[in-house]
Amino acid sequence: MSTKNVALRKRTQIARANQTMFIWVAGVSVVFGIALVATVFLAKMLFFNEKVIAEKNNTVRILKQNNNNVDALISSVRALDANQSLVDVNKNVGYSHAIQVILDALPSDANSLALGASIQNKLLNGIDGLKVNSLQTDPVVGIESLSNNTSTINMSSASSGSDNEITFRFSVSGSETALKQVLNNLEKSIRTIDVTSLKIEGQGNGVSTMSIQGRAFYEPAKTVDLSNKVIKS
Repeated sequence: MSTKNVALRKRTQIARANQTMFIWVAGVSVVFGIALVATVFLAKMLFFNEKVIAEKNNTVRILKQNNNNVDALISSVRALDANQSLVDVNKNVGYSHAIQVILDALPSDANSLALGASIQNKLLNGIDGLKVNSLQTDPVVGIESLSNNTSTINMSSASSGSDNEITFRFSVSGSETALKQVLNNLEKSIRTIDVTSLKIEGQGNGVSTMSIQGRAFYEPAKTVDLSNKVIKS
């Protein structure tokens, strides 16, 4: 019987030892799992914080660069306002600042009707012996819409506006002196005008017909806005 009791006690001790070992192993596993999850979470938070800090540093760098460019921009504007070529052009229009000539040369909006009125009233008007046969400007597709006043203009011939340009065409009749004056007015125009086609036909009696196709340009205004950027973890 004593031998059986000793064997039973040994089995009991082994079972308790195994149970204790299992509890320790389970406890260590739980602690290790928690530590692993915490390590992964902290690593993600650290990586996220690094991304946020990098974006903040980039914003600070851009702001510093913009602040440093302010003085150079002011100097450039002052130099343009004192530019002799702009001053000479400004004598004819009388702006308070010569740099206004540049703003009129490249307006910020695509206004084909204003261009047509400018060509008719400033470039073709007041020339002795000149007759305006036709004048047409093409609306900028996607920016301007066709109104009742421009219903004769077909969309197939309208300017796409991809190059910030407005196309136009006109036909005038007059003497050689009058036609030369038209070309001089186009050359001296404040607006940036590019003549793409020029055709002159004689009609006799010293009168000729001149047909011109060209394009004028505009520069859309730039908008500077502060925006928020979401950094995803």
